[in-house]
Amino acid sequence: MTSPQFPQEQPDDASTPPKCLGEALPSHVAIIMDGNNRWAKARGLSGVRGHRAGIEAVRAVIQRAAERQVSTLSLFAFSSENWKRPAAEVNALMELFLMALKREVKKLNERNIRLTIIGERRGFSHAIQKYIQRAEALTEGNTGMHLVIAANYGGQWDIARAARHLAEQVSAGELQPADIDEACFDRAMEADHVPPVDLCIRTSGEQRLSNFMLWQLAYAELHFSPLLWPDFGADALDSALYDFCQRRRRFGMTDEQIEAQGA
Repeated sequence: MTSPQFPQEQPDDASTPPKCLGEALPSHVAIIMDGNNRWAKARGLSGVRGHRAGIEAVRAVIQRAAERQVSTLSLFAFSSENWKRPAAEVNALMELFLMALKREVKKLNERNIRLTIIGERRGFSHAIQKYIQRAEALTEGNTGMHLVIAANYGGQWDIARAARHLAEQVSAGELQPADIDEACFDRAMEADHVPPVDLCIRTSGEQRLSNFMLWQLAYAELHFSPLLWPDFGADALDSALYDFCQRRRRFGMTDEQIEAQGA
């Protein structure tokens, strides 16, 4: 897979914001972080070392996204299918998750970043659930970038959960079936406070969504990077933002209609 080509005026430092040719920078960027194990294997390291290296990439991307004034950054940290991985790896991932909740949240709060965790929390240990609650409570009043971490999350689970919740409301007489539309369904989602995704990035050269934010990705632009996640840093995020800026988002309309709106 070859790297996409970006405009020559791409800045080479964090102080210079990207120049978009046709679109504003994305408000909501979602990232499927893939390739930690392959990165480690290529270096003769354990998978855990790969996941630790991935945390460094997370820090770099959060910082650059905040610098670029991305409003919402969503990261796919652990899918509901990841429980199928070897027990030792899953246990190590849970330890890293708990460590990050203990050590990183204070830094996020100091930078005015709000943190939300989406996913089925009951699958986690009591300690992890406790620290999730503490992290969200500590940062809930922050007004900067909204960081959403999807953990024990699946897009199909999210949609099924919303459908079940609406069905329960109808059964209780609190909602009429005719009142269920896209906006109503959106409010029933786990991520009801998260806007639609503008740009979805997947690393490691894979080109699939892997059950991530299926409802929110309905009109997202997709960017597939050949880089393994630990190698995906601030510059790679800028490249993805430039790629986004070269797209024309029509939302079902024609070019002429889009041009008339911008007139």
